[in-house]
Order: sequence, then C-alpha cells, then structure tokens
Amino acid sequence: QVHLVESGGGLVQPGGSLRLSCAASTSDFSTYAFEWYRQVSGDQREWVASINSRGNTAYEDSLRGRFTISRDNAKNLVYLEMNALKPEDTARYYCNAQRLRGDEHEQYWGQGTQVTVSS
Repeated sequence: QVHLVESGGGLVQPGGSLRLSCAASTSDFSTYAFEWYRQVSGDQREWVASINSRGNTAYEDSLRGRFTISRDNAKNLVYLEMNALKPEDTARYYCNAQRLRGDEHEQYWGQGTQVTVSS
C-alpha cells in the first residue's frame, strides 16, 4: 500500500505559478511511475502529465510548455511545476502512483490539492 499526499495548491492570479508536491510513503519509490490528473467538480478526471521510473516524461498536449513534472527519488517526492496559469487550470489536482509487478498492476491515488486561478 502506498499513501500519497498532495500539497502546494492554493489561490493564484492568472499568469502566476504554483508548484505542487506529491509525497509517497513507500520504500520502493524509484520503481513507481507517477502521474498528475486534475478534475473540475462534476467533470471527468483529466490526465495532466506522467513521469516513469527512468524519469521520462509525457504531457497533455495543451499543457506542454507550461507544466513540468519531475521527481526526487531521494526525497520520495513528485512535483508539478505550473506556470502561466489560466482560470481554466482551476481544478483539484491528484497524484497517481502505479507499477506493474508480474501480472499485478498496482495503482494508488492521493486525496488531491485544490488549485484556483482567479483575479
């Protein structure tokens, strides 16, 4: 079982920046891939970015260039740096951890952190 705790959300003005963090409670942190998703209340959860165990990254096309995902294996942390924020980035952001061990696919979610972009 992996416990994920997101932090760093808050209220920011349009054009501003935030860095979200995801702390993972596992001794096998480096073996997991991590993703960030976001969800506006009532809507479907939307994939934002991924980083695999080797540090390779992928982004939702419309967010590439403004958002950056990274990981610190020494600190068991995953980050999402968000720049040039827009009101439409307002959502609850969730961290996801997953790995495949043989036939078993493990997947865990955090509780999310709210990001509100408004003047």
